[in-house]
This record gives sequence, C-alpha cells and structure tokens, in this order.
Amino acid sequence: MHGSKAQILPAWKVRTSDKRNLVKNGGFEVGPHVFKNFSREVLVLPLKQDKYSPIPGWMVQFMKPAKYIDSKHFLVPWGNAAVELIGGRETGIAQIVRTVPTQFYNLTFTIGDANNDCHGSMTVQAFAGKASTEVSFVSQGNGWFKTASLEFQADKTRTTVAFYNPFNHTKIYGFGHVCGPVIDDVSLVHVRK
Repeated sequence: MHGSKAQILPAWKVRTSDKRNLVKNGGFEVGPHVFKNFSREVLVLPLKQDKYSPIPGWMVQFMKPAKYIDSKHFLVPWGNAAVELIGGRETGIAQIVRTVPTQFYNLTFTIGDANNDCHGSMTVQAFAGKASTEVSFVSQGNGWFKTASLEFQADKTRTTVAFYNPFNHTKIYGFGHVCGPVIDDVSLVHVRK
C-alpha cells in the first residue's frame, strides 16, 4: 500500500468521538493552553528537545516544532483545536497505537489550511505501520479542508500512526512566517473482514 492514493470522504462521516477510535486525543482537543488575548498559537517542541509533549497521546518528531492552533484564531476543521505542520520535512506528529497482527484497520484524518494566508500546493504524508499515502491539495490560504482515509493490515501489536509535511510553506504576504497544512480529526478503527 506504500504510496497508494487516499480515499476522500465527506467530513460528516468521520468523527474522533467514535467509541471505536483507537487513537487518543485524535481531535487534539486536549493540549497546551492558548491565552485569549496574548497568543494565537503554541509551538510544540520536538521529542528531542522536550520529552513530554503538551498534546496528550502525540509526539512531535524530527527537528522542528509543530504549531498547536485553536478555533478562535484559525480555521479548525472540527472541534476547538488542531495541529499545523510548519517545519516541512523536519516536522511530523506521531502516536503509537495498540493493534492486532493480521487484522485490518482504517485510518481517517482531515487536512486543510488554517485560513492564515498559507498558500500553494500542500501535501500530507500519512503512515500507519508499513502502509502510507499522500494527500495533496492547493491552498489559497483562506480556509479549506477535506477528509481522507487509509486502510491497512497490522503486522505488529503496536503500530505507529504518523503525519508529515514534505514541503516548506510561507504566508502570502509574509515570507518570513512559516506555515503548513493542518491535521485534525484523526481516527483509527478496526475493520471486520
């Protein structure tokens, strides 16, 4: 399934509140405190710099931070918060989930832009164990999202679910301001076959 195309789903069909969801904090509703009148986002340091992630269940990988954003200041696809992958190839988020070898699972997730003038062709690479997919879209920087899925067969008792942004992006009118695609509403459910 490496490099397979993701299936695009209507956003209303997927919700992280599903009791079958094996991912913890898939909607990123629990995370660092965003001050009302002081900050618009919170940079979350990678695991190499901070061993304790302020986003329960998730770890930021590689060398650069991810951005935790809220719905008061940005377009968040679902709920009150999401994560923006701002560091290009050097930023990713991951979670290790319990799975049963040989069983099938469906990973669904929502990607988009935060309505923050981040523009251009964007891609999110999603991994679940050895399976992967890339989902691309063109951002106009004015808020948009879509939901995708990846079905895979587990080969271990623990499977790493990860999301990466392979490209660097800047805002339309602020080339010094890095930005990137938004990840939200992550769900992993067992599929009976």
